[in-house]
Amino acid sequence: MNAKDILGNPEYLAISYGGYRTKTRDNQPTLNELKDDMRILHAMGIRIVRTYNVHLAQASNLLKAIRELKESDPSFEMYVMLGAWIDCKNAWTGKEPDHNAESARNAKEIATAVELVNQYPDIVKVLAVGNEAMVRWAASYYVQPSVILKWVNHLQELKKSGKLPKDLWITSSDDFASWGGGDESYHTEDLAKLIKAVDYISMHTYPYHNSHYNPEFWKVPEEEAESSDLEKIDAAMARALEFAQKQYRAVEAHMKSLGVDKPVHIGETGWASISDGHYGPKGSRATDEYKEAKYYHLMREWTNAEGISCFYFEAFDEPWKDAHNPKGSENHFGLFTVEGKAKYALWNLVDKGIFDGLTRNGNTITKTFDGDQDAVMQEVLVPPMVGE
Repeated sequence: MNAKDILGNPEYLAISYGGYRTKTRDNQPTLNELKDDMRILHAMGIRIVRTYNVHLAQASNLLKAIRELKESDPSFEMYVMLGAWIDCKNAWTGKEPDHNAESARNAKEIATAVELVNQYPDIVKVLAVGNEAMVRWAASYYVQPSVILKWVNHLQELKKSGKLPKDLWITSSDDFASWGGGDESYHTEDLAKLIKAVDYISMHTYPYHNSHYNPEFWKVPEEEAESSDLEKIDAAMARALEFAQKQYRAVEAHMKSLGVDKPVHIGETGWASISDGHYGPKGSRATDEYKEAKYYHLMREWTNAEGISCFYFEAFDEPWKDAHNPKGSENHFGLFTVEGKAKYALWNLVDKGIFDGLTRNGNTITKTFDGDQDAVMQEVLVPPMVGE
């Protein structure tokens, strides 16, 4: 199986993965912890996982874990979209980021990624140059498209010269706006060259975040004022799907306006289950396990039907994302909790016995809320009305 066979194939579901279980990435997941996670994801039909950098041990250890799982069980099948982190000069240093120059470390990141691809060509099928590395709201580290283009061209040349597998797909994974689906200021010559250079476009869409930043689609319209609370919520989630579809189509349209016709897949989209901030009870009221489940299933149904791969964000909660705020939404995008409890989106799989015999952190896979649906629904808030 190669990227061309895997991406867009509903039999090969995709997901974004990080295995960090504590509030710091100094605590790297062990090989056995990575294997436990891969067994869980494999059981629910996931066949390709996305990682984000190679400068931490998790990526190389994950590849080793998958290889050992394959060696012990020939029926085990899992592939990887390997991410190489790219950032600008002075990123994360306390100095003023220079968005017109790149970090000297990027070259090492790319070189390490190349080494891993060649070490695990049977597992790594996609190499992504950067994660949200071109979008301007990533103010602490974003680079100009010319930087991503430089490294994509470098990797494509390595493929041509036989120094990378010829069937490896090269992309960059970025916000829909960075791919030309939003503000026209992103419609640059370098972006056009990049779109022509990648093997496919990996775009991100987050209606969840836009429930705060761009909430027109999210608020309950006057004509739904007399609907039941659940009808209002379900209608808002249907509009959230339409919002994501609109951003996807905008990226596709910009690509085609350049005379390019290649696959567009979703590198990230997701919905958090807990928030004490912009998306919580005092914000857009978007956050709970019911809405997360609704969005997950709507996205899977749409993308599977359309032949779009969706690297859903994300598999497991990662408490390092907002370490100083345990209830921060960034910590709670997982379909599983850190302890290994399946959130509402996956309760049906627990009922089917999909996870029988599997554990995370020594815990069997059980349902959140002790399986009490009424308890789930008690936390569900109705989106605000238009005008609120």
